[in-house]
Amino acid sequence: MAATLNRGIAVISGGSAANNLVDVFDAIRASKNCPLSYIIPISDNGGSSSELIRIFGGPGIGDVRSRLVRLIPDLPVNPERMAIKTLFNHRLPAEAAAASLEWLSIVDGTSGLWISITPAKKELIRSFFNMLNLEILKRARPPSSTFDFTSASVGNLFLTGARIFSGSFESAIYLLGSICGVQSDIVRVIPAINSNFSHHISATLIDGTVIVGQNSISHPSEATALGNVQSARRPSLLLADGDDLEDTDLSDTSETVSYEEDHLPGSLATLRNKNIAFSKAKNEDLPCRISRIWYINPYGQEIRPPANPRVLEALNDAQAIVYSIGSLYTSIIPAIILRGVGKSIVNSPARHKILILNGSLDRETGPPSQSFLASDFVEAIARAGEESRGRHPERFPPLQGVHDSASSPATIRPYSVIPYTSYVTHILHLDGPGTPKLTGRG
Repeated sequence: MAATLNRGIAVISGGSAANNLVDVFDAIRASKNCPLSYIIPISDNGGSSSELIRIFGGPGIGDVRSRLVRLIPDLPVNPERMAIKTLFNHRLPAEAAAASLEWLSIVDGTSGLWISITPAKKELIRSFFNMLNLEILKRARPPSSTFDFTSASVGNLFLTGARIFSGSFESAIYLLGSICGVQSDIVRVIPAINSNFSHHISATLIDGTVIVGQNSISHPSEATALGNVQSARRPSLLLADGDDLEDTDLSDTSETVSYEEDHLPGSLATLRNKNIAFSKAKNEDLPCRISRIWYINPYGQEIRPPANPRVLEALNDAQAIVYSIGSLYTSIIPAIILRGVGKSIVNSPARHKILILNGSLDRETGPPSQSFLASDFVEAIARAGEESRGRHPERFPPLQGVHDSASSPATIRPYSVIPYTSYVTHILHLDGPGTPKLTGRG
């Protein structure tokens, strides 16, 4: 065995979809005797993450937690390890009263989920649940503002408690990984942004429509598209998001107090909504294609956050970079557009930059009348990388909203200004109904 590990493998992915490939990636890592880094965005604002963000702020942690728990080794068989996996994967009931009661049973240590977990680890984990429960009670302003435990992820609750206690998102990840038995010197779960603050994304469609928030882009629970936003300065969505000030009724003082205590004054109402319940199975199609993804601050203005330095380190020392399966515009692109990432991908020593295409198209890669080809995935990744390097999107060649015909769809347009092969050198794909097509033939 070599004295030092070889150059690593960097996987850019979201949460649940790429979890299906964890065993494959681990087998490749073992065969190459190299470290494996998962680069995961923190812009998720749906599910139980949305309630944690609403009450505590902070990053979207659901995908990071999901990957850490998925990495718990199944072999050799260990009852405690399996019990910890069950605990951190557990979701509270969908009914509010039952969810609150089950949470209290976890906090006081009487829940059946604690069976098979040794007292030492149980009390360590429970201490963070107790601390988080105290913070939840401190922030409660009934009846206008209380924490909603409905369908809450126990793992997300633990990771939030650890982050608040340590004051560091990376420290919380290290603690959860250590408890889960993840070998952090070999397999690393790296948040795309290292921050204790929320980082939300917006999408611009080719018709100029703006959609705010990752959940609204990928699987909204209600209509969330905003109208055209025209501005010479960095776009602000505030005026598109609410009513005129003259029409605001301030007579309801309880609502006003809740707003001022829970959120930054003047922040986007869209980002203050609960997104606990939504369906990934069925969503309304977008009216046209997405043209661009960008980060916004709480007031709706565009920002360009830097990437986590550990992300750049992983890319700069990679023998292969993999864009994994998952949502293109809400799992992959949010990591690529960060400052520094595009440059690191282009200059990386990696000889293989591999795009794994999804087995089917989704809301983000439609609508059905304009479904994405494999070339469109490559185009989106390359444009995001170039934007990360500081190239203004208005200088890019125009996107084609529709293909000329179903029988001869467009292929990658050979514009020399976008170095496609600097971002993607290989494509892995499946053949079958609903999969992205590689060419217009056959």
